[in-house]
Amino acid sequence: MGKRILVQRAGRGTPTFRSPRWIKKGPARYPHIPPDVTLRGRIVDLIHDPGRWVPLAKIVLENGEEFQIPAFEGAHLGQVIYIGPEAPVRVGSILPVGKIPEGAVIYNIELRPQDGGKLARQAGSYATIKGRAGNRTIIQLPSGKTKTIPNNARATIGIPAGGGRIEKPLLKAGANYYRSKVKAWKYPRVRGVAMNACSHPHGGGSHQSVSRSTTVSRHAPPGAKVGHIAARRCGRRKGAH
Repeated sequence: MGKRILVQRAGRGTPTFRSPRWIKKGPARYPHIPPDVTLRGRIVDLIHDPGRWVPLAKIVLENGEEFQIPAFEGAHLGQVIYIGPEAPVRVGSILPVGKIPEGAVIYNIELRPQDGGKLARQAGSYATIKGRAGNRTIIQLPSGKTKTIPNNARATIGIPAGGGRIEKPLLKAGANYYRSKVKAWKYPRVRGVAMNACSHPHGGGSHQSVSRSTTVSRHAPPGAKVGHIAARRCGRRKGAH
């Protein structure tokens, strides 16, 4: 008798696959304030958020509003930061990207104004402002790809704290287990080709090979939806070696 494959078990929504939300310290996003208002705030706490590789900076604004953002490199308790179009151009300030000079490094970048921050939020990652094109700003993402965003989308000047985290080796499977557990990843994952034919669509055979196409339909049922799902192409790409 076979068993339910991983995608079937995950879809059922048991505690094994649920995200441990109760240990999270809350969202990390900019507050909703009028776009023409500049406020002063103070860092009152630096928080370790389990599963997030960058610490959170808890900021209290002069109007009493509190919010959290990924901390920048060099942040300290009691540090004064500014948010708004008239904020000084220095590390830690939160400004619209249209007000930040070219060549500056930024992080926690909004894709649309007031969305709270979506891009370059991980420890050590940052984007660079490359230029302007009308009412949009051209930025270079950590991947090297360039993207244009509205001038009134906000970003923080600086680099997220905790850089170099992924350079530390895990050394043993136990470290990877606890790393995965707090991030709600399923670990370890057994390869389908290593299973019996009754336990996985890729299982069985005299050697560990699928021995057939692994492309499946987008509308395949959970018991068969493994492999290259709705692949747009197959075979070796032209010019590739």
